[in-house]
Amino acid sequence: MPDLSKNNDRSFAVPFVHRLRVTNDVAGRDFDALQNLLECGEAGPARVLLIGESVLEPIAQRLSSRLAAAPEVDLVTPLTMVDGGEAIKNGESMLRQMLDKINQYGLDRRSYIIAVGGGAMLDAVGFAAAIAHRGIRLIRIPSTVLAQADSGVGVKNAINYFEKKNWIGTFAVPWAVVNDMSILSTLPNRDFHSGFSEAVKVALLKDRSQFLWLCDRAQLIHDRETATTQKAIHQSCLSHLDHITEGGDPFEMLEARPLDFGHWSAHRLEPLTQYSLRHGEAVAIGVAIDCLYSVKKHGFPAADADRVIHCLTTMGMKLWHDSIHPIDRLLQGLEEFRQHLGGRLTITMLKAVGEPINVHEIDSDAMREAIETLASRCS
Repeated sequence: MPDLSKNNDRSFAVPFVHRLRVTNDVAGRDFDALQNLLECGEAGPARVLLIGESVLEPIAQRLSSRLAAAPEVDLVTPLTMVDGGEAIKNGESMLRQMLDKINQYGLDRRSYIIAVGGGAMLDAVGFAAAIAHRGIRLIRIPSTVLAQADSGVGVKNAINYFEKKNWIGTFAVPWAVVNDMSILSTLPNRDFHSGFSEAVKVALLKDRSQFLWLCDRAQLIHDRETATTQKAIHQSCLSHLDHITEGGDPFEMLEARPLDFGHWSAHRLEPLTQYSLRHGEAVAIGVAIDCLYSVKKHGFPAADADRVIHCLTTMGMKLWHDSIHPIDRLLQGLEEFRQHLGGRLTITMLKAVGEPINVHEIDSDAMREAIETLASRCS
């Protein structure tokens, strides 16, 4: 008879491999980098469903042709094109479309979904991949600066619900991520520039030398100088990847979410603007707000806050949107952020570049002052 009074808790760890590849023409001369990620089994060639965002049809069609011609690959259906942008995360339509495809073509847990698109599309497709059969292998090919520098290597998938960002979702490690530099040439300036807000954010949290490097090269990034922008993206990607794989909390079981610095207001701003504000643009505003608040409350040097604002604006980002007013409406984002994390409110702020701290209370008056300071400088 077992002793029911004894505690039988056991800790265990599940090993994951996070595969990152960087290419310059994944649909052309670098196709092998993608093909080598597809494992053939005893059942035969790797079964693949290819999903492409509509604005990326030329590269997606090239990839489809290469996959269809590869003897080690069973492309289960011709290329499936979907819309991109935040709208595809607003509700269940995209999710159900993907689940229908997975069921229709009999994909299983050793099959692959290859998704070529921006962060919102990757979120929605990734969520479907994560919940079908409790997980189908997902290969992300991010098509934006923001996704290549940050979310593409993340382990989160979600859709928006109840007019709240990422309300339904799960954690799932992608099978692989392929950052293809040639895709970025198709981006309009607005999307290209705003993607670097996450690079500035992670440098502020992790590495003063990287932050100053970005500040010194903000104009080159604005001008889309190839070597500089590729290095900035890759360094940001590696910083995010290191945090996920070495930070000890990839599935965010703890209170703190340091990589979400500046995001409590960003996640509130996006629905307030009906998602007309890009995620990277909202993050840039949120980072500026929290830097100014950190100056007022936590000793963050004012000179570094000035550098942040100058860096982001020089890169091409606007640090104000009229939806910030009324401020009390924006401050509701703090409670939504707490609910999303669970438990008590935990917000990352800065004492210095590379020295984040976690706080559990926000001084509403000081936060209003920080926001008004930003308004006086950038509205």
